[in-house]
Amino acid sequence: MNMLSRRAAGDANNQFDGGDVSFIAVCGILVFFMIPGVAFLYSGLSRRKSALSLVWAVAASNAVVIFQWWLWGYSLAFSPTATNGYIGNLRSFALRKVLGDPSPGSPLIPELLYSFYQMEFACVTVAILMGALAERGRVFPAMVFTFIWMTLVYCPIACWAWSTNGWGSKWGVLDYAGGGPVEIGSGIGGLAYSWALGRRSERELRNFRPHNVSLVGLGTFILWFGWLGFNGGSAFGANLRAIMAIWNSMIAAALSGAVWCLLDFRLERKWSMVGFCSGTIAGLVIATPTSGFIPQWAAVIMGILVGAIANYSTKLKFILRIDDALDLCAEHAIGGILGLLMNALFADKDIIALDGVNTSAEGGWLNHNWKQLYIQFTYVVACVTYTFIVTAAIAMTLNSIPALRLRATPEEEMLGLDDAEIGEFATDYIEVRRDYTDWTPPYHHKDDSDSDAPLAAGDRHGVPDNQLSGSDGAAHPNGKAKAAPALPSISEKPEVRENGHSMQ
Repeated sequence: MNMLSRRAAGDANNQFDGGDVSFIAVCGILVFFMIPGVAFLYSGLSRRKSALSLVWAVAASNAVVIFQWWLWGYSLAFSPTATNGYIGNLRSFALRKVLGDPSPGSPLIPELLYSFYQMEFACVTVAILMGALAERGRVFPAMVFTFIWMTLVYCPIACWAWSTNGWGSKWGVLDYAGGGPVEIGSGIGGLAYSWALGRRSERELRNFRPHNVSLVGLGTFILWFGWLGFNGGSAFGANLRAIMAIWNSMIAAALSGAVWCLLDFRLERKWSMVGFCSGTIAGLVIATPTSGFIPQWAAVIMGILVGAIANYSTKLKFILRIDDALDLCAEHAIGGILGLLMNALFADKDIIALDGVNTSAEGGWLNHNWKQLYIQFTYVVACVTYTFIVTAAIAMTLNSIPALRLRATPEEEMLGLDDAEIGEFATDYIEVRRDYTDWTPPYHHKDDSDSDAPLAAGDRHGVPDNQLSGSDGAAHPNGKAKAAPALPSISEKPEVRENGHSMQ
């Protein structure tokens, strides 16, 4: 069939601008690149003995979400024939009938592309939530949880906010790129999962600090890079609104990172890289629901605001007595909530109209739309309440099944989840380091037979392991059998001069 015949037959490709399609396809790929960013970030923030388990959990959950979204996730979130306002139906099961029609999100792109782009949002959401497993969560039950959680939590909230028939969408909720489904979903969902898992042991909590800050920095900047596709692509076209969203994301991230770092400096008198990265992510989070609605000066205000509030919100886990190890609630939930509420104040209909599609939006208080605040507040309360209750119910139900218990045993936690669950290590010296005192002979300096064994290099996390195991062959803290008999002591050899005579 020649080109004229295809056009006469109504070729779907001719309905859409190639620039818009290409731009959103690239943005979707950028969002996918956030997955390894989350993995590196979480790996760097954890102890070295459990660093790889979080990388595995993020990678495997990505695969589960892709299958779930193709099977029925997209249909449950965006089916055009569902009218209950809460969740979709199975009209688009296995992406049936999802091809060249204009998408539910915008007439600028086809539905097939929209389904891919939204799938990457779901993948990132669950990747963030996997931080709740830190150092104590079993990975296989988390994959079962992922499939159920996507079906019962993420898909309904995405339907509320973005489906043409969702109750939030019809009511006028302003949620640009996922303050509800993505940020509250991952932050509050992670908090509920952490509550179901329970606190780590006091030994594991003592003097905890990240094992590889370079990975934290690398993961953060990969996330920042991908987030520009996340927020810029949510304009669903190569237009000025997309550029405004990218600008607002950059401004909010930069200022939030600076404010968080300054607040940490006032306490420690150190310029914390982890603090800067945490603030940067909080700024990107608040930009998620707002960046396509607000002017740039509002992004300055929100970046400063979230940098301070999210920093202090890290204390919430102590008040709630929930071991939110990687501060999912403080950064993602609090940032998402603040962003949604700020939309009521700073959303501007002129910014929204920059895409050439949403030209009749009412905006927020800047446009004298005073009712927007209670609309946003109600949406926030609904998302937070629903996410926590349903997530906790799913987690506790799975935990009641012996084969799907969520938490590793105390022995496995002490050993490290990399060894207990994955059988591999993030860095190859972990196995040697953990069993250091099992095989290293005692070191005796000349005339100092009571000298302790040398400390292992790099031990900065709590009490060193070789102080926790006795010299009498007591059980090693990794929970295995008693240490083998020590090899003969090493004596220091006298230094010899060139003429063969000893110096001593």
